[in-house]
Amino acid sequence: MLIRDAVAEDWPRIWPFWHRIVAAAETYAWDPDTSEEAARALWMSPAKRVYVAEDDTGAVVGSAYLAPNYGGPAAGVANAGFMVDPDRTGQGIGRALAEHVLTEASTHGYHSMVFNAVVETNPAVALWKSLGFTVLATVPDAYDHPRRGRVGLHIMYKALDRPEGADG
Repeated sequence: MLIRDAVAEDWPRIWPFWHRIVAAAETYAWDPDTSEEAARALWMSPAKRVYVAEDDTGAVVGSAYLAPNYGGPAAGVANAGFMVDPDRTGQGIGRALAEHVLTEASTHGYHSMVFNAVVETNPAVALWKSLGFTVLATVPDAYDHPRRGRVGLHIMYKALDRPEGADG
């Protein structure tokens, strides 16, 4: 699997699984009716570093972004988002993207990462915990899950190692 910086031409290959995941309303606190134009602006924002994962055939099977979570004096705290084609889950794509983004975050000078709204029933919670994230708090009954009713949203945190010569 190749993980590389995304380019504008990747969006048509990201959109089908992005739309499918968000429309399912099970893991992202984004409007399930987000238009393609709005989704592209949200995911491919110039303020974000966006990555894609390609399989050995060149198919885009996942994507992630890295961005500051806050601004000003708190700009050293990163945020990230991850999407893996639902037809390709369980193949290590999410973990590979996560490890890549954590390395990139450290390289670009971030000292920590925060996820602001992780649906507590999201299977990725186990992945984040295995990578050293902790749940700082859970906002109870904050998310209207289509199958499970009201569930909590985790705020998750991880301190990052900063390699020698990291910018920032």
